Amino acid sequence: MPASDRPTVSPPPLMSRGHLALTVLVALLYLLVVLAVVFDTSLVRLDWWLKQLRPYKRWPGVLDFLDLWVVAGQRGPSAVAACAWLGWRCVRRRTVRPLLVMAGALLLLNITVGSVKILTGRLGPHYAHYLDSPELFLGGTIFPSGHTANSVVTWGVLAYLAVRWQRTGVVLAAVVAASVGLTTVYLGTHWLSDVLAGWAAGALVLLALPALEPLVTAVDRRITDLWRAAPARPAAGPAPVSPASSAPPDRPAPEG
Repeated sequence: MPASDRPTVSPPPLMSRGHLALTVLVALLYLLVVLAVVFDTSLVRLDWWLKQLRPYKRWPGVLDFLDLWVVAGQRGPSAVAACAWLGWRCVRRRTVRPLLVMAGALLLLNITVGSVKILTGRLGPHYAHYLDSPELFLGGTIFPSGHTANSVVTWGVLAYLAVRWQRTGVVLAAVVAASVGLTTVYLGTHWLSDVLAGWAAGALVLLALPALEPLVTAVDRRITDLWRAAPARPAAGPAPVSPASSAPPDRPAPEG
């Protein structure tokens, strides 16, 4: 296809030294939280103190609202809403890049966070057995917080893909991710350390997005070429007139 007909795709951003340094820093923070839980440090004591505080009972006035608000971090509802919006953008711009970026981010999130959940096997506050115990290797799937990591990734990808309002999108994504994580602590469904690890895990996925761009660009180009090469449906119009019916009627032969 002619180069002029191909949709404009921005070149993949390069991972600068600052970006790489930030990635390493977040990875170290993630590792520190994991080690703090595994080795039963004072962070676990803080987890138990917040559990025994029972914020949802001390401040029940906002329970109904926060019980609804935490849905913004659930993978199903948030991903469906985000993909519906991105699908509309794909049709409008005739490119599948937005959906490819979201799909790649969610796949990476499920693999990385799911692996740590299975390896640690941590139980949540409502199912904890022993006081001041990290509750590890007991078949749970609570660490790191999937609600928190998913809110970071889903709304962070929307900010990443924003064109005109990217800074505003970043602020809104940060507010949603922070509030969803703290809401799970308020509701008693996650330990604070789960949330800290979820923030770090989600941030690492977002920081890895530039490395996925070459693959996303290649796949998008292939799909877009097939999309644009598909024959368009003929527009509805009046039925064609046969040549016989359009010809002028025969004139009578002259007399004489």
